[in-house]
Amino acid sequence: MSDGKTHVALVCVQNAGRSQMATAYAEREREIRGLTDDVVIHSGGTHPADAVHDVVREAMADVGIDLSGRKPQAIATETLENCDYVATMGCSTLELEADTDVRDWDLPDPHGRDSETVREIRDDVNARVEALFDEIESARAD
Repeated sequence: MSDGKTHVALVCVQNAGRSQMATAYAEREREIRGLTDDVVIHSGGTHPADAVHDVVREAMADVGIDLSGRKPQAIATETLENCDYVATMGCSTLELEADTDVRDWDLPDPHGRDSETVREIRDDVNARVEALFDEIESARAD
């Protein structure tokens, strides 16, 4: 997008688990790093579920992040093609026409998993989001 901002999309099939965790962590990172006016976060799924998975809401609540008001949503290919970075969660064969940095984080689906496994996935998501924001900060500084 030509608005001078960095656009990031966090995408999975249902937008009910991994991408919801990633979005919440990205929003937190954006605020912590003072990038609220510089980074736009998009989140969605190719086939959105009806609700965020309970086990995901519980795991995020354990770290003080409330996902109870979130609802899975669709995301348009046009939106993705206008992003600087697109991270899929391990469930996508996404192919975009635009020159977008697409990366697949290859994370297991938390749906139907036990709480301990979901916490491990949550922590992995957090680390990946922090690393992505390190890249974003570095690129914006150039």
